[in-house]
Amino acid sequence: MDILTRFAPAPTGYLHLGHVVNAAFVWGLARSIRPGSREPRPGHGRVLLRVEDHDRQRSRPEYDSAILEDLDWLGFKADGPVVRQSERDDVYRQALDTLRARGLVYACSCSRADLASERYPGTCRDRALEEDDGDDRRTGLRLRLDDTVERFDDLRHGPQAQQPSSQCGDVLIRDREGNWTYQFAATVDDTAQGITHVIRGDDLLASTGRQIQIARLLGRDRPPRFLHHPLIMRTPDQKLSKSDRDTGVRDLRARGWTAPHVIGRAVFLAGLIPDPRGVPADEVPGMMSAFTRGLR
Repeated sequence: MDILTRFAPAPTGYLHLGHVVNAAFVWGLARSIRPGSREPRPGHGRVLLRVEDHDRQRSRPEYDSAILEDLDWLGFKADGPVVRQSERDDVYRQALDTLRARGLVYACSCSRADLASERYPGTCRDRALEEDDGDDRRTGLRLRLDDTVERFDDLRHGPQAQQPSSQCGDVLIRDREGNWTYQFAATVDDTAQGITHVIRGDDLLASTGRQIQIARLLGRDRPPRFLHHPLIMRTPDQKLSKSDRDTGVRDLRARGWTAPHVIGRAVFLAGLIPDPRGVPADEVPGMMSAFTRGLR
């Protein structure tokens, strides 16, 4: 089976060095991992560019355009046209109908302020609230999770076991503003688009079990492979964010940085090269071939 992965930014801000690290891992590993082996095979895997603009309140067209421009400037080229979640409402509604037909979906009136922890306690699970589907929504939609322990082998971290029902409780799949949530939309898309490898930062490792379970409830028996890579940290406890202007790709471009300089800085900060140097995008797969030899 050929490798198909995705680069999936949210257009809620400009690209920063953390995104560049993810792009380097996504394109580098897609182009250097040969299915069934650890031998590099440049150009083998494909990368889908998916703009995750499911949050209609925070997504902006100017960020969408800037993301595409910066990726092109960096030299990371996707295989095929851009896919936008804002154009896939019918796909998410069909997945919702599949889950609803199994009695797994219920309305929830809880807001973020109502929740005392990250785990949803099941407040609305048995309240049989009426679903709001108009412009003036008062309820979101949640998915009933079972007590299954999801086991998977992360390509970098090794064997993992997660129980989503105890980690997060029933997952919110559509919020009270009518937005499909990240956990739901990303899982539906990975399934529908046949993604074989999900390559993303360590901050999303804890989401993996719940996404595997959502996919299984939608009928995907064999989940994709997962690889969670190191993050660039602003402090020991804080990763980079879109508000960190000194690491923004557009800000660095304006200061005269070249694309290889930006990529090289990002992969150096992520620990992939020992010293800062320019790394053109077409050299990233070769750089990653050494990393792949250390994968599980």
